[in-house]
Amino acid sequence: MLLKLQIVVAILLIACGYYGINGRFVASSDHVLEELKSLASGVGRSLKSRIPSPRELLHSSKQVLIGLPERAVFGAFHKICSIYLESDKINPRISPNISDMWFQLRTPCHNVSFNVQEAEKILESPHFDLNKKVVVFVSGWTTTLNSSSVAHLAKAYNCRGDYNFIAVNASDYIDTIYTWSAFNTDEMGRIVAIGLEKLTTKIPMENIHLVGFSLGAHIVGSAGRYFYKSTGKRFTRITGLDPANPCFNEGEYLSGLQRGDAEFVDVIHTNPGGLGKRSNLGDVDFYAGGYSNVKPGCNLFSCSHQRAWRYYGESVYPGHEMDFMATRCKSLRKVDNGKCSTEAIPMGFEVMTDVKGVYVVGVNAKSPFGRNANPDDDIIQSNCGLCDSE
Repeated sequence: MLLKLQIVVAILLIACGYYGINGRFVASSDHVLEELKSLASGVGRSLKSRIPSPRELLHSSKQVLIGLPERAVFGAFHKICSIYLESDKINPRISPNISDMWFQLRTPCHNVSFNVQEAEKILESPHFDLNKKVVVFVSGWTTTLNSSSVAHLAKAYNCRGDYNFIAVNASDYIDTIYTWSAFNTDEMGRIVAIGLEKLTTKIPMENIHLVGFSLGAHIVGSAGRYFYKSTGKRFTRITGLDPANPCFNEGEYLSGLQRGDAEFVDVIHTNPGGLGKRSNLGDVDFYAGGYSNVKPGCNLFSCSHQRAWRYYGESVYPGHEMDFMATRCKSLRKVDNGKCSTEAIPMGFEVMTDVKGVYVVGVNAKSPFGRNANPDDDIIQSNCGLCDSE
């Protein structure tokens, strides 16, 4: 309880924008840490000299953050990253262990897990089809293999019937306090790349598509870079679904998803400047719902952030590849007013890999989200991709 109180105190202070308890602006990280100590002394004598270390933060439950304003929390995480990067407190962070990371093959009727060190065993599974393509999905912060994003995309790809769907289980390292999850993305990408090398012993590289949501987008970007460093070859495509924003500042320690991580990198932005990056990261960047960081049907950043995998998942379903038709334009308003080119391209599963630049696309407030979809289609309730349909 004592440590939880410390963490909340730290986050609330940093979220206030580096201002001290007396209202003066605090310029340096050392001063911020001193302010934390000062504030802590007012809470209790035992808190006076204790600032949470990265190790303590890593092992602390994310539940301590429930109830705090999401803008303040993620703004604080952004600043915490810079503070610890400038201090020696970054040293004790816990690095991912390959023995704790798994690839899970998901079919309509079976979920089978393989440790990344033995990823080649997937190829021998009776549930794996060597004649099908492979999609490898890495989800975001606070998620596990039981999360909606994994189930949603697994169902969509299994509905297609021509893909093996593999989800990466790294929940031990992305289900912690956000800052330390972010610091782990590069190393997790290196470990994922090791598993991918084992898959490519029998699967052509051009048949493997990496997809990542939020922190997962940066993990698959890192995996692409490490794979290239090890083999001299690049994957054909990496898709980033609203790549995480907090902690991933240009020019700082953490390197996120970027063009060049694969031969073609496409990015779907749904909460730009909030929980997702606003800047262009890929060969082609789609701003779904325009540049607003709150999407139709959402009130919170987190809802808008998660729209990325919902939009992409919708485009995976057979017959829905053209639900999201995007236009190269500076704003969604100009598109709606007919002031931009009428030439449109699909966002999502069927994106053309020779396109470049920035595109915007309108979206609906509820499913089906694509404006080009049949409004009477109930995609999610369909039995397609479920066990009874196999």
